[in-house]
Amino acid sequence: MPRFAFSGRNRGGENITGERIGDTMDAVVAMLRREQISVTRITPAQAKAAAPKKLRAKGVPAKSLAVFTRQFSVMIDAGLPLVQCLEILGTQEDNKHFAQVILATRADVEGGASLADAMGRHPKVFDALFTNMIAAGEAGGILDTILKRLSIYIEKAVKLKQQVQSAMIYPVAIVVIAGLVVGVILWKVIPTFASLFAGLGAELPLPTRIVISLSNTLVRFMPFIFMGGFALGWAFKAYYATEKGRRVIDLISLKLPILGPILRKISVARFCRTLSTLMASGVPILDGLDITARTSGNAI
Repeated sequence: MPRFAFSGRNRGGENITGERIGDTMDAVVAMLRREQISVTRITPAQAKAAAPKKLRAKGVPAKSLAVFTRQFSVMIDAGLPLVQCLEILGTQEDNKHFAQVILATRADVEGGASLADAMGRHPKVFDALFTNMIAAGEAGGILDTILKRLSIYIEKAVKLKQQVQSAMIYPVAIVVIAGLVVGVILWKVIPTFASLFAGLGAELPLPTRIVISLSNTLVRFMPFIFMGGFALGWAFKAYYATEKGRRVIDLISLKLPILGPILRKISVARFCRTLSTLMASGVPILDGLDITARTSGNAI
């Protein structure tokens, strides 16, 4: 389809510039009028370079995906063509990587691929749940309904994540601050008292000697402690990236005294919400269970 560059004003009198695709120039003008934009200038746009075939394999914020899905559902429900919806959403997206993914998806759809297949080429952005529901919507002719369900699902997931993070901020902050205070005391304060006690020549009780020994160890081996911490963090990340490591760590996390029950409830809630959304969208039960298992967030 041809692409047209335009300039105009919206109802608020603000200058608007952009590009739209359409069969003819008159069709684009009529489309902009429906968007309540008064066109002052419109010309055929220069051809743009094709979207890159290879994009960095990284995800996007869930909040951005929720906004995209909600806006996409509204546009499809309003009767806008699929390619045009993706074009508008891609040009308006603030996240540069997400905008590239949307425009690459538009290019694939324009080239003849289905929406589900085009999105499936970006698994870090559109997971198995998203693409399978899109495929079900395309097959059943209810893409707008599926997009609405997806937007509701993602918005609820974002809200649940924010609630969990809010509940964890206070205890985590207390632990971090307490650790920093203890570290500063062992590093700066205790050595001063140790010198004072050594000058007095008095025999110190066992708890005091233990604290002074910890302080001396911290001061002497500070660089090695930091390097060991970084190495331990890297090893943990590498181990968790393996299938066996993820199963072991996820199992341990579910058995933790306080955090374990919370994580189990989150996993069960995600399972029920995901499976119910897939079933309501017409995805077969076996496929739904397989997709739910792959998107549960916990290997156990």
